[in-house]
Amino acid sequence: MKGKTVVVTGGAGGIGAATCLRFAEEGARVVVTDLNAAAAQVVAEKITAQGGDALALACDLTDFDAVQEAVAKIEAEFGAIDVLANVAGWDVFTPFLKSDPTFWTKIIDINLRSVLNITHPVLAKMAERRSGRIISVASDAARVGSSGESVYAACKAGVIAFSKTIAREHARHGISVNVVCPGVTETGMLEAFMESAGDPEKLRVAFTRAVPMGRLGRPEDLPGAILFFASDDAGFITGQVISVSGGLTMHG
Repeated sequence: MKGKTVVVTGGAGGIGAATCLRFAEEGARVVVTDLNAAAAQVVAEKITAQGGDALALACDLTDFDAVQEAVAKIEAEFGAIDVLANVAGWDVFTPFLKSDPTFWTKIIDINLRSVLNITHPVLAKMAERRSGRIISVASDAARVGSSGESVYAACKAGVIAFSKTIAREHARHGISVNVVCPGVTETGMLEAFMESAGDPEKLRVAFTRAVPMGRLGRPEDLPGAILFFASDDAGFITGQVISVSGGLTMHG
């Protein structure tokens, strides 16, 4: 990864922050993109304090025009984007019949439209250069369903289908597109859900028992798979989906 420019969306926390730090360790120039400017700056400063090269960039990924401007700024500061890691995501655990169209729109905008918005300009430049890697973080909810996450699961399934389609369209341009699916992972989103349920420790025990490897996922479990898809070792792999879930889901 040395000398390559890597853009990570949702880079201010959780899986996104862990991914930024891992790419920086491998020598990449990292663009920490997030709606939360202050938190993104903290991650970027941590990278630079360790001798790395990073840029914090606040951006509303649901706004196509703002994303276009952000991509132009990244190219002006760091040059061509070699790797795009779509990590940003958000959900509130809600049964479908207790949700409404306003909620659906927000979930779709953050989890699906944002991926389309940033992938479009980045992919266009990659196609011109005939080189690039795109890795999107979806969810095992997209593969097997997850109670209380109907619209989120639909969006993440859309990310998988979208990724496979552009992988087919652009393989001839030297671009690979792959997907990493976390299982139950200890992020702020999961913590908020468990707290709202009223008995977080009981839920934690239940989730843990469901995982064959005997623990919940951690943000640090994901960057290795993301980095692999971005590496030369994955040069002949595209259109694939891998779960990082401790065996919670197993697919052939």
